[in-house]
Amino acid sequence: MSTVNTRMPAEERRELVLQAATRAFAASGYAGTSTDAVAKEAGVSQPYVVRMFGTKLELFLAVFGRACAQIEGAFRGVLAEGPFDPASEDDKERMALAYSALLADTDFLHVLMHGFSASGVPEIGVQAREGMARIYATLVETGWPAEQVRDFIAHGMLLNVLVSIGAVGDLSGMPGALGELVEACMPDELRIGR
Repeated sequence: MSTVNTRMPAEERRELVLQAATRAFAASGYAGTSTDAVAKEAGVSQPYVVRMFGTKLELFLAVFGRACAQIEGAFRGVLAEGPFDPASEDDKERMALAYSALLADTDFLHVLMHGFSASGVPEIGVQAREGMARIYATLVETGWPAEQVRDFIAHGMLLNVLVSIGAVGDLSGMPGALGELVEACMPDELRIGR
């Protein structure tokens, strides 16, 4: 039996499928996920998913695009809060906390990582480059020099990798060098059992 109520507005049905697709692509990546798997996750038929989104590629692009837009939106939210002083450590921390808050959603994170790694698919590569360009342009609006924006993005990507490999737990259980790396760059709110 379908979990989608036939009286549900179209936008709600679309959102339900996008959320299911996010979970499915996060678990298995672009290549390892079928529209049938997304349909099962959403509790709808596979033809329904295809009718709504077209191809698996179009569905993945919608999910991956949302992940990139979440990052841009988080950074724009910080800028919209008021003046941003590029020399202020407090303002840098506000921007960092906005990003680290996103990392709590591991489905978001894994979709993002799968999207970047599937950039050999031309359409995904275009979207990855466009998404990264928008994120970079948003961070340039802080007034930070290009090198500082680069370092901020690089640190964020390192956080992505650390969260992806499960380096978010109690540091006492990690190998020494990995524990040192996590201690050096992982915000406290992403560490469990400190």
